[in-house]
Amino acid sequence: MNILFAASEAVPLVKTGGLADVTGALPLALRKLGVRAGVILPKYEEIAESHIARFETVCTFTVQLGWRKQYCGLLRAAIGGIDYYLIDNEYYFKRRGLYGYGDDAERFVFFSFAVVEALRYLDVRPDILHCHDWQTALVPFLLKTRYAHDPVCRGIATVFTIHNLKYQGVFSKELMLDLLGAGEEVFRTELLEFYGAANCMKSGLVCADKLTTVSPTYAEEIQTEWYGEKLDGLLRRRSGDLSGIVNGIDTALFDPMNDPALVAPYRHSLDEKRRNKTALQRELGLPEAENVPLIGIVSRLVEQKGFDLLAHILDEALSEPAQWAVLGAGERRYEELFREAAARRPDKIAVRLGYDDGLARRIYAGSDLYLMPSKFEPCGLSQLIALRYLSVPIVRETGGLKDTVLSYNEYTGEGNGFTFAHYNAHDLLFTIRRALKFYADPAAWGTIAANAAKRDYGWDRSAKQYLALYDELVSN
Repeated sequence: MNILFAASEAVPLVKTGGLADVTGALPLALRKLGVRAGVILPKYEEIAESHIARFETVCTFTVQLGWRKQYCGLLRAAIGGIDYYLIDNEYYFKRRGLYGYGDDAERFVFFSFAVVEALRYLDVRPDILHCHDWQTALVPFLLKTRYAHDPVCRGIATVFTIHNLKYQGVFSKELMLDLLGAGEEVFRTELLEFYGAANCMKSGLVCADKLTTVSPTYAEEIQTEWYGEKLDGLLRRRSGDLSGIVNGIDTALFDPMNDPALVAPYRHSLDEKRRNKTALQRELGLPEAENVPLIGIVSRLVEQKGFDLLAHILDEALSEPAQWAVLGAGERRYEELFREAAARRPDKIAVRLGYDDGLARRIYAGSDLYLMPSKFEPCGLSQLIALRYLSVPIVRETGGLKDTVLSYNEYTGEGNGFTFAHYNAHDLLFTIRRALKFYADPAAWGTIAANAAKRDYGWDRSAKQYLALYDELVSN
């Protein structure tokens, strides 16, 4: 079986978020199952020259984008046993950053057309095109409409994965019809039309053969009005083709036994983990106290992540016998919230604004508890990394957090974290206090840590679920 992933980012070439982790790790896991998997993405300026030097040009061709005829280069390299392809057009992709430009619609419509045209030049024709998020959602649409009778494309099945339903690629009708070089026939409720505008993600949800999202609970949530972002009706109609498959993490990349960012390597030893804790306290200027629980946060500081809840109870939380280590950047109000708290209580909370991969890993390793009170969370990777590093999560029961973190039950000894259901600030405060109570009980804490260590957080189980989905498509 040959699978081609079409995505706007992928590890190890370029990353802004969890999408890149998935499109980098899942092909490797599939390869272990005997699947040939490749990845195609834009040739961004952000991709390091050390990677670009490994690519060779396969061919060049022209992409028709409405009235525009645009150059396109197709490059290929084998990296870690995976075929990576780059779509080259400097006008669209030789810029700093991946997203956020005024012509993003044009850039990713071009990319979608280029992916389909590139099928003519690949050495092995894919059985399935697996597309991810709005930037490639038009690929299934193009295969079902513009290229429906093209012999090169005939018989290629499509899978479309929703990583975050909130970001849909909604643009004006006039712009999209111009870019697609199409008439009113595509601007119908059952295709592109979305409240008078054109919606890229909707086209993928309508046209892909199978739909997936990144956790079973999120698959259920997005079929409701509260989480459905005005697409819940369509998702309910396609519920028979929608699967929720939880993400994994690269357990070789995130391995506390072999992480060069850490002071002391460890696997299951809480004693060795505490050495990382005191080193982190020293690094951040917190009082060194091995027995004081340390709560870690590594996150985008945005409303989705639940920081409006924390804002309501932060002063009360800081009065508890615990320290806090915060790393992240985002909305100014939340950056100011943490900056002011650190200025008031430097003995209780240390804050670093921005992102630092090494410090992030040291927070995972040095923290006893890891906080994710998200409003919604399609899957979440941070709680999986925290569990891998034996940092016990405190999460809200939503999306992938609900699927991966089981609240500790003191009567049965089950559970690898602490959870709360309602999006309520004092439920969050109660759950923090409950976690701190059990931290003070060494026997209970040892049980929780052991539960966290038992589970495999890698990709093997999820890859088998994707393979079953692919098998179903190919056999049909």
